[in-house]
Amino acid sequence: MKSIVNQPKAIDVSIVMPCLNEIKSLEHCIRNAHAALDLIHAAYNLNGEIVIADNGSTDGSQALASSLGARVVHIKRKGYGAALIGGFDQACGRYLIMGDCDGSYNFIDSKEMIGKLIAGADLCMGSRFQGGIAPGAMPWKNRYIGNPILTGILNLFFRSGIDDAHCGLRALTRAAYQRLGLQSTGMEFASEMVVKASLLKLKIAEVPVTLSPDLRDRPPHLLPWRDGWRHLRYLFMLSPTWVFGVPALCALVVGAVILGIAGLHDVCLLSGKGMFGDSWVIVGGFLTTIGHLSLIMMLVTHLHGVNQRYRNLHPGINRFREILTLETTLIGGACLVLLAIIGMVGIGWNWTHIGFVALPSVFPIVLCAVIGTIGIQSILGGFLLAIIAGHSARLVITSPEAPNPEARLDETGNTI
Repeated sequence: MKSIVNQPKAIDVSIVMPCLNEIKSLEHCIRNAHAALDLIHAAYNLNGEIVIADNGSTDGSQALASSLGARVVHIKRKGYGAALIGGFDQACGRYLIMGDCDGSYNFIDSKEMIGKLIAGADLCMGSRFQGGIAPGAMPWKNRYIGNPILTGILNLFFRSGIDDAHCGLRALTRAAYQRLGLQSTGMEFASEMVVKASLLKLKIAEVPVTLSPDLRDRPPHLLPWRDGWRHLRYLFMLSPTWVFGVPALCALVVGAVILGIAGLHDVCLLSGKGMFGDSWVIVGGFLTTIGHLSLIMMLVTHLHGVNQRYRNLHPGINRFREILTLETTLIGGACLVLLAIIGMVGIGWNWTHIGFVALPSVFPIVLCAVIGTIGIQSILGGFLLAIIAGHSARLVITSPEAPNPEARLDETGNTI
């Protein structure tokens, strides 16, 4: 019977660092990561590796990393997020740690993160505000303006419940990484991870980490205003409720109030001249049609997220999925258009009987125009929803493979 000599150890933990010309700080970071892996092995008996996701360095970073025992993987797509995605894809561990290789993070802090993942968390974030920020480690506009505002918006939109959404030191299970389907190639990758984890109801933990001044003698790759705007616009793009739903509700409420009061005056149920004349009636009609269109866009973007598997279907929409069909929207829209046509014919008939002079009120014609516009938008929106659903007559597709927000995942990403 032959004995097995030098059998390779299974890799449990992968520390992944994106790298672009970081030779000044790379040695410190790799040695720090080795120390962190030693502590993780001593605490949890897990073996680890260091993966340098190189994004095209020209300063010899690759050779230095290899000489220090790290595994270098070459990522052709440019960008912070692209490097991390490429590194995660080629990492061997079932627990993934990400951190910058500029010397600003202490990878020893990731030991507690692995403990959180072992205890059941899917994603563990670092919090620099809990752990401590050394003088000069973070620009004042990032510390007091950018990070608090973006983190506050993220928590408002997605109820993530964390206090540092842009900490670069974090850990997640491979199962969670596979389920998130991350795509951002730039700095907004950091927000995408937290947003999608929140949308999918993954368990998010947070531990204190420290931030030190980076060890490089050049400006960081981060551009605060540009990358801050990219983060902000990304948050809005993933939040149909706030981009479309809230404006829709406001427009519909204001429009309905204007049209309602003007209509009551028009049929003499309210006496007096009224506060809303013809000009405001037109504004009310505009707001109502815009509100309806925004509701359609909210539904479209929500269902797109469900179909792309980074969002769970809202229970309120799920209750009506049986009647949300292309035929329903076409019939409903056609009925509204027909009603508007009948109303316009009636207005025209009345116009002939008053000698083709100007109508005493624009309310009836504005109301008919609003009803007709909503009908047409419903028809067009139905076709758009059908296309989003994969050219299906059913606008809400619930496949057996759709994610269950209450389900737990095993190490390979399967539901248990």
